[in-house]
Amino acid sequence: MVRPMPLPEPRPVLHPLRSTDSARSAVRRLSHHRIRVTIDHQPLAGVTPSMLLWWFRHIGDEIEYAGERMSGYLAWHPLDHVAWELARPAPSGGADEGASYRIVEAFGRDERFRVDSVERVEKLDETGIRLVRRIAGVRVFQLEHTWSWGPEGTHYVSVMDLGCRLRTFSPVNRHLTTRVFPEAMAEAWVRHNVEEVGVLEHLLPDVLRQRPDEAARLTVGP
Repeated sequence: MVRPMPLPEPRPVLHPLRSTDSARSAVRRLSHHRIRVTIDHQPLAGVTPSMLLWWFRHIGDEIEYAGERMSGYLAWHPLDHVAWELARPAPSGGADEGASYRIVEAFGRDERFRVDSVERVEKLDETGIRLVRRIAGVRVFQLEHTWSWGPEGTHYVSVMDLGCRLRTFSPVNRHLTTRVFPEAMAEAWVRHNVEEVGVLEHLLPDVLRQRPDEAARLTVGP
């Protein structure tokens, strides 16, 4: 049985949180009661795709933040993140492609918008990460972040799909998008995701300064 996790006290906010108007976003209702949320983020200056790949592979590592030791995940969004666990390691070990992540968070620190879910990492490379949840082998949730290098930094796009394309899954989709993850929660996630992605522009260089051995292996440009 998965143990419930209380919302912890907020950690200090050391880095500016971007506003939603810094990104282009949309919440769309699709056929068979599906929802798609897209966010095209402002570029991340000083962050490369290889740095983002490293981050997701080491998201549970302990770091120094605000004078304390904590997981990188808790520092990533110091208000909304509750916990991250490696539910199942990747075939190659650790938090790589093929692993399953348990993610616990409350958007806007609002318990109505709490997520406690285990998703499989079906893709993780220098172009992005894809997290998927399936029911009876059918994909009902997908969150994909894609990254590409640009002149102003890394271009980062997030796309969340809730529900299955199959007509027979319409009742499941309706439950997902009205009870489990309604549109108000999707809007709250937009704000949360804009904030956490923007924090990476500041947090990730700070973390890598604590890990010069790793930083030396990462590329500085495209």
